[in-house]
Amino acid sequence: MAGQETPALAEAAVEGGADLVEIGFPFSDPLADGPVIRAAAERALAAGMRTDACLECLAETRRRVDVPLVPMTYASLLEAHGYDRFQEETRAAGATSLIVADLPIEAEPELRRVQLVAPTTPTERLKLAAQRTDGWLYLVSVTGTTGPRESLSPQAAELVRRARDVTDVPLLLGFGISTPEQAAEAAAHADGVVVGSRAVQVAEEGPKALHDYVRSLRSAIDAQ
Repeated sequence: MAGQETPALAEAAVEGGADLVEIGFPFSDPLADGPVIRAAAERALAAGMRTDACLECLAETRRRVDVPLVPMTYASLLEAHGYDRFQEETRAAGATSLIVADLPIEAEPELRRVQLVAPTTPTERLKLAAQRTDGWLYLVSVTGTTGPRESLSPQAAELVRRARDVTDVPLLLGFGISTPEQAAEAAAHADGVVVGSRAVQVAEEGPKALHDYVRSLRSAIDAQ
């Protein structure tokens, strides 16, 4: 989540082995987010993290790391800021792409963004999302919000298989992945793994804790 400590946390995550960093631009009604990220967004908003402050945070993070940086937010922020302006300013600040969790595939076709698909996504829409996605396709492994779970969703492998049947773009699997074991299992199916809620929890303990956590994920994935 964007905040004063985010650049140092991102740097620690990259040193721990992260290939990409997603930065949340907080929104007051984050429909796709579970309690951990929702609470982080509320703290960020209470600390004054509005769009301009988030852009400054993104730019400072870019100065510290050279991996892809992907802001994640909701369409209302882009509506208020202006879609074209938001895209231009995030790119200028160092963003590689965007995730707009509640923006349908058909909406704002000129806005380059990572598309999300879920186990309930019909095959034709999955194919359309893959055609319009920016760089990689985000596979949501569960039908629900973000948050740690006891095990990898049983729907995950089938979703990856369905996606591979219709596209060659890289597939990153996320939602409900929190442990090194789950990350390794997910990576055995997909091209990459997205870990959000647990990383946000660990980040509250500081950069070293986040570095060590990401290193544990990286080691588990590399060892498979």
